[in-house]
Amino acid sequence: MLSLSFAYYLSEWLIRLIMLVVVTRRREPSSSMAWLLVVFFIPWPGLILYWLIGSNRLPQRRIEAHAHVQKRLEQVAQRLRRHLRVARPNLGPEMETTVRLSERLGAMPIIGGNHVELIADTDELIDRLVADIDAAERHVHVLCYIYADDATGRRVGDALRRAVERGVDCRLLVDAVGSRTMLKRYAPELREHGIDVRDALPVGLFRKQVARIDLRNHRKVVVIDGRIGYAGSQNIVGADYGTRDLVWYDVMLRVTGPAVLELQAVFIADWYFETSTLLDEVTYFPPPETPGDVPVQVVPGGPNFFTESFQRLVVASMYAAQQKVCITTPYFVPDEPLIQAIQVAAMRGVEVELIIPRRSDQRLVAAASRAYYEPMLEAGVRLYRFGDGLLHAKIISIDDRFALIGSSNLDIRSFELNFEINLMLYDGHIAREARELQEHYREKADQVDINDWRRRPAWKRTGDNLAKLVSPLL
Repeated sequence: MLSLSFAYYLSEWLIRLIMLVVVTRRREPSSSMAWLLVVFFIPWPGLILYWLIGSNRLPQRRIEAHAHVQKRLEQVAQRLRRHLRVARPNLGPEMETTVRLSERLGAMPIIGGNHVELIADTDELIDRLVADIDAAERHVHVLCYIYADDATGRRVGDALRRAVERGVDCRLLVDAVGSRTMLKRYAPELREHGIDVRDALPVGLFRKQVARIDLRNHRKVVVIDGRIGYAGSQNIVGADYGTRDLVWYDVMLRVTGPAVLELQAVFIADWYFETSTLLDEVTYFPPPETPGDVPVQVVPGGPNFFTESFQRLVVASMYAAQQKVCITTPYFVPDEPLIQAIQVAAMRGVEVELIIPRRSDQRLVAAASRAYYEPMLEAGVRLYRFGDGLLHAKIISIDDRFALIGSSNLDIRSFELNFEINLMLYDGHIAREARELQEHYREKADQVDINDWRRRPAWKRTGDNLAKLVSPLL
């Protein structure tokens, strides 16, 4: 008769052998190796962890829903393509490859005729947002990862309540994990005032509706009357969120023009996933106006797309850069293709700057990020660590020709797991404005010297390298 200890020993090896087959089916070898490392060292905890957060595949129900809503929303894209004043502005042959790639990855056309503003101050953003909600006539749609039950969240909530009292339809979709406190405390009050509040990607111990419980909707989108849109990195939360002594620095885009209809399509698709209600009435997609001349493309990403759209777009942008690239990101845990693209850009003479926060709210991610500093510095990348607060803005400006701004971080989570949204802005003025904002961040940052960095204590280097081993899981 087998002893209990021997049976446990056999079960561990059975898990190792089975997971050797299961894990190697993943698309990325680096991710497979990281998971095998976990499973082989701690088989039973590794098995449980993989069951919880190991697979980034969506259930069949959501895959079918995505296909259905994409067919319905293709009508919106066709309307924009037929609109001669906004469809496919001519950006010249040097931009054509990037345009085609971003359209293929994001499944949305590039459209002109937009007016775009960069807002980098939280208080100013909330003031503008509240004013726009107070002027809403038909509907307000809000989608965000974190909606806090704080003074900022209640300011926006009060504006939504006033809008409902005027007869405006208000819908609020928040991530079930990022906004869990608000959903318990503040959402019932909002619902009592007629605001339709829903949680995105709900999870629970016995409710596994998505393939992994940490797969989240990380988008930040607001659409008002189908004519005003917001997108970027700012959640509905105060700038002092979650820390005692760190102020968050974010950036949002306020857009008017045809691109708002693409933001609307993203919200409506997410709303349909969670409610099975398709908001495809004409009132949600009014005839496009052309208040400006900025070409914009909305690029959504997530596990419902066939490939990592944001990662592919960033890599392609690195190879397309000719003079200067400036990257601002709070979390820098790149995969191998992105590492190579950044290194190659720097080595072929492109001036590459990377601005990241010195302190982070995610210690393990920050440790893994530090392990990538030295290869970046060796390639000639200028690396700066922002010390004035928690730099949460996600900006990539390239050659003063175009900029990429949105919700995505430069990490595996944003590449493969989270639902994200980014805007490609093909406009020199906006690109320069984004770069000037990044220069403002750089002035409050310290440049990392490669020789000083190499003199770090051995225990710090070891800790960072150990964190790097699990970076494909972060």
